[in-house]
Amino acid sequence: MKKITCVLILFFGLLTSITVNAQGILQSKDLSAIKVDYLSQDDLVKIAAQLQSNNMTIDQAEPIALSKGMSQDEFDKLKIKLQDLTNTSGNISNTNQTKNSKPEFGRDQAKIVNNKVKDSVNALIFGSELFDNPSLNFEPDLKLATPMNYILGPGDELQVSVYGVQEYNASIPVSVEGKISIQYVGQIAVSGITVEAATQKIKASIAKVYSSVRSGQSQVSVSLSRIRTIKITVVGGKQPGNYSISSLATVYNALHLAGGPGKNGSYRNIELIRNNKVYKNIDIYRFLVKGDQSDNVNLKDNDVIRIPTYSQRVILNGEVKRPGIFEIKKGETFTDLLNFASGFNEFAYTASVGVMQKTGKEFKVHDINESEYNSYLPQSGDVFKVTKILNRFENRIKIDGAVFRPDYYSYNEGMRISDLITRAEGLKEDAYTKRARIIRLKSDLTTEIVNVDLNAALSGDLNADLELKREDILTVYSILDFREKYKVTIDGEVKNPGVYEYFENLTLNDLVVQVGGLTGSASKRVEIARMIKSDVIDENDPKRIELLELEITAGNNEQIKNFILKPFDVINIRRIAVYEKPEMVVVSGAVTYPGKYVLANKKETVYNVVMRAGGITSIADIDGVKIKRPINQDQIDQIESVDLNLNKSKNDSIDSNDKLARKLKEDLKFATIPVNWEKIVKDKNHYSNVTLFPGDQIIVATFNEGVKVTGNVLLTSEIPYRRGKGFKYYINAVGGADSKGWKKKAYIIYPNGKASVTGSFLFFRSYPTVAPGSQIVVPEKPETNRMTTGEWVSIGSVITSLALLIVTAFK
Repeated sequence: MKKITCVLILFFGLLTSITVNAQGILQSKDLSAIKVDYLSQDDLVKIAAQLQSNNMTIDQAEPIALSKGMSQDEFDKLKIKLQDLTNTSGNISNTNQTKNSKPEFGRDQAKIVNNKVKDSVNALIFGSELFDNPSLNFEPDLKLATPMNYILGPGDELQVSVYGVQEYNASIPVSVEGKISIQYVGQIAVSGITVEAATQKIKASIAKVYSSVRSGQSQVSVSLSRIRTIKITVVGGKQPGNYSISSLATVYNALHLAGGPGKNGSYRNIELIRNNKVYKNIDIYRFLVKGDQSDNVNLKDNDVIRIPTYSQRVILNGEVKRPGIFEIKKGETFTDLLNFASGFNEFAYTASVGVMQKTGKEFKVHDINESEYNSYLPQSGDVFKVTKILNRFENRIKIDGAVFRPDYYSYNEGMRISDLITRAEGLKEDAYTKRARIIRLKSDLTTEIVNVDLNAALSGDLNADLELKREDILTVYSILDFREKYKVTIDGEVKNPGVYEYFENLTLNDLVVQVGGLTGSASKRVEIARMIKSDVIDENDPKRIELLELEITAGNNEQIKNFILKPFDVINIRRIAVYEKPEMVVVSGAVTYPGKYVLANKKETVYNVVMRAGGITSIADIDGVKIKRPINQDQIDQIESVDLNLNKSKNDSIDSNDKLARKLKEDLKFATIPVNWEKIVKDKNHYSNVTLFPGDQIIVATFNEGVKVTGNVLLTSEIPYRRGKGFKYYINAVGGADSKGWKKKAYIIYPNGKASVTGSFLFFRSYPTVAPGSQIVVPEKPETNRMTTGEWVSIGSVITSLALLIVTAFK
């Protein structure tokens, strides 16, 4: 007895150890006792979920498991089982959720997944799209009320509830023996009977134990809480095999899981075999064409769906609503085939259909007339072609031109010109009635023109009122079509100069008012150029046009004399001799009254404007007076048109010009003119006393005792000015030039904008004088391409060869 007790304790301890290790393989300290063969499916799911929650793969967990005593053989077994579990369920977390979680309402059912792949091989076969669309899966609705005619079997689960005086509630599975076990009631056989019959049987059994049920004080409720999975077989599908599906599933659901019929499978004669007998013949076309689901019967365990090969297929192409490949049953006609294709479309020629048939040796062509559609029996391999109607009209006629409603109209036999004009609401006022034109299509499809006297036709002359034919085009001319469109041109001092349309009796006053009137700068002189028309060429007359000169009252749009214009006249209203608006310059900086000043005369100089501004102040730098002049677009255009790189390629020249023009336009925008104020004060005729232009800016700098050093130096800074110190002193004061600085090309910019560069003669270098407020700039060295080692070797070899030649020559 003691031995048996020890064995039981050891066995239960091992099971407990396995369970603990399965639930906490990463947390457990000892895994030496774990046996993978004893782990259940639930244990494996828990291990996989634990690895997933820790973002760890099974390979990453291997050293941890081995360090905790698990043998390599057991770990290899565990790894294989976890991989098989992943391949079976796809996602461990989803599997665990599907297995353990309950829906919010409705009944539970194992999830059945079958990924659909778009069928490209059978895409043209009518009905194939039904089985590769994931949204058409025909799954049973598990949220419906419990079907009373549902046949119970092992794997189902019943929810049995007793409510009232006494209460009881339990989910009871149907065992493999087909029975359910209710506490205190016992086992009840329910397999093979309907839910309705099982409910009555369960109520009767419970009533024997619960007295309140017998007396009616308590009620019994029975419903399906979980539905079993059944096994069915599909033969002849795209994915044939055994399938585990819901016991509520139907034939179409199983066919969808199997991908539908295979390449040569039938869509019209699918067999549902039950108990080794054909229980139902399924024709999918009944569902596709009519929506009839009478063939979509429920499946039972061990049912077989057999999809045989098709017997007859035909092809229907062309102008039908749903062209494709169709399966035909014996006795079906071309009309049935046309119904499968949803009939002809709007452009189909319906009088006859061409069919290409196959004989034992070759092809042949046959035409089916409309009267034969109900009797012609398609043969396997037939290819039907529905063509388009002709792009022509059997009763069309057209009128265009000077009528109120030009358009196409229907043609009637015996229709005449007057009838068509009446349909078009009559002639317009500008209609030319002496002639009309008919373009007529002849029997050989060539065209001819028939001229018509429209006056006579509308007056009742039947000889002129011709009878029309199909496809005739009647054109009624307009007198406006024969008139030339005249123009006049006005230019000069008017608001909107340009070319305008000419009208009869158009006067100069009319045209001036039309263009918005005269400008304030208009003079009294008007010049009109008029074309000369003559049938005779006069060689002695050199004039090309006739010039007319008029005088008007300047500033008045309405003149006393109305001059009549003629077609193509060119009117030019001249500008008055003196008409200049005040132009201004800007004075800024160290002057008494900075601001804008109007140029009083055409020779206004810098000195005059500065003195009008009150002169320079005591803080002004007399060496810092300069003028900034805007760069005009004309100057940029001149630079763009001049070749500045005569020795370079054309592309380089264009690029250089573009860069310079872009720099002037975007970066500089102004040209700087240095002014020597000290010399101007002594001599007003000095060249620095330049004449100003509109838009100029006179800048008088404030005295600054510093010298700014910028460019490629170690430290950009401003150094206090020291009398007697030279150019190099200030560069050294900021640390000298950096590695890219080009010291010998350094230059200085004085306060008045004038610049001076470093000069050199032989080995001597001269630097410009530094003044207060100046700016020293050290430019960057240009990039040079250094010679490679190979180039130096080549030069060395050439020199060596020359040396040998010289030595040889002097031996």
